[in-house]
Amino acid sequence: MVDLDKLVEVAKNARNKAYAPYSNYKVGCALLTKNGKIFSGCNIENNGIMSICAERVAFTKAISEGEKEFECLLVLGGKSELIYTSPCGYCRQFISEFCDENFTIYMYYEDGKIVKKTLKELLPDNFELN
Repeated sequence: MVDLDKLVEVAKNARNKAYAPYSNYKVGCALLTKNGKIFSGCNIENNGIMSICAERVAFTKAISEGEKEFECLLVLGGKSELIYTSPCGYCRQFISEFCDENFTIYMYYEDGKIVKKTLKELLPDNFELN
């Protein structure tokens, strides 16, 4: 059973660390591995075109620590209040490298509302080399 309250807490703490001086849109996420470890991520902007999203931060932290099996991801974000925030297209494709189409992504917003989608729902036609 996924402890969504714990994932929300981790994602909110990560969001507080976001570096978003250009957009002021701060994102935090919590990535749960199949063995129960949680990795956080926040977006990190720069003055160029290569900012990094919270989701990719969490995945790269986990992968760099040897994790390769993932249970789910919870994402939240907004400028001041939390609004519906889902992974961008780049992140969706990135996630598809490490997770199957049934991987669950939760989007938390507006006083506790949570939308649950699979990677397949968010990325129905991912790019794959055959």
